[in-house]
Amino acid sequence: MAMNVSRRGGDQATCDMNTTPLIDVMLVLLVMMIMTLPAQHHAIKMDLPRRSPPGTPPPTISIDIDPDGTIVWNNQPLSGLDALDARFREEFRKNPQAQIQLRPSATAKYDVVANVMSSAQRNGMTKMGFTNIAKFAP
Repeated sequence: MAMNVSRRGGDQATCDMNTTPLIDVMLVLLVMMIMTLPAQHHAIKMDLPRRSPPGTPPPTISIDIDPDGTIVWNNQPLSGLDALDARFREEFRKNPQAQIQLRPSATAKYDVVANVMSSAQRNGMTKMGFTNIAKFAP
């Protein structure tokens, strides 16, 4: 660093410090710090649904759950969870896989709805949603 000591007119001495080298050193240190920081990679693995060909809507399966626990598959009552499992296995083999539209009654028991959903998951069905749920809104 260079310092200038000069006399101006009288007995007073002035000291001026040259700050340009200080700024240069600070910029070099800043650039070095930025270059040596590890790159931050924040990634979330997501299994996104695959698109079906345009113009062909996927088939839908309507499953209604009555208040007494009866499971209705496309307007046909099923005898129980074993018949439901068989239907899910049959639908799993089809390509493209059908979408399940689950419509439980407002007074249906939670365990029946949970059993239907777990049966679908257990048999490989991945596209499921609730429909006509406006009646559940408070």
